[in-house]
Amino acid sequence: MSDSLRMPVLDRYDRAILDNLQRDGRISNQELADRIGLSPSPCLRRVKALEESGLITGYRALVDAKRLGLNLMVVLHISMDRHTPERFENFERAIADLPQVLECLIITGQDADYQLRVLVKDMDDYHDLLLHKITRIDGVTGVHSSFVLRRVLERGVPTGLR
Repeated sequence: MSDSLRMPVLDRYDRAILDNLQRDGRISNQELADRIGLSPSPCLRRVKALEESGLITGYRALVDAKRLGLNLMVVLHISMDRHTPERFENFERAIADLPQVLECLIITGQDADYQLRVLVKDMDDYHDLLLHKITRIDGVTGVHSSFVLRRVLERGVPTGLR
């Protein structure tokens, strides 16, 4: 196993740091140190080490989609005509250029090859995305859409599982 994929050894402080930063990436080092029971200097050293190891890959703001007028989330299952590297690479390049696509996963266990999560203003916006962009990508032979009624749960990566 390569060094970059080796499972890092995390103690309870590292796990607490990761849990807290996933809940609030803007927490001050002082507040983080207080929450996990360390003094600020060792806490900051641990955060920097987690960043340098690649375990923390970045920070970002969570945005309220509805306040931007993006009211419809759709989960799509996409079927491809051929399972070749070229076909998949072409699809993935095309999807990466669509800002409405929040997530793209290659999946198994379904009658589909990909699962997409997209966010759009409304049904008309989705219709346009589907008919004029997604179904026009070479190799797409089927699309099954499921409309999200409400998000029940969203959380970060669980750090306590092994």
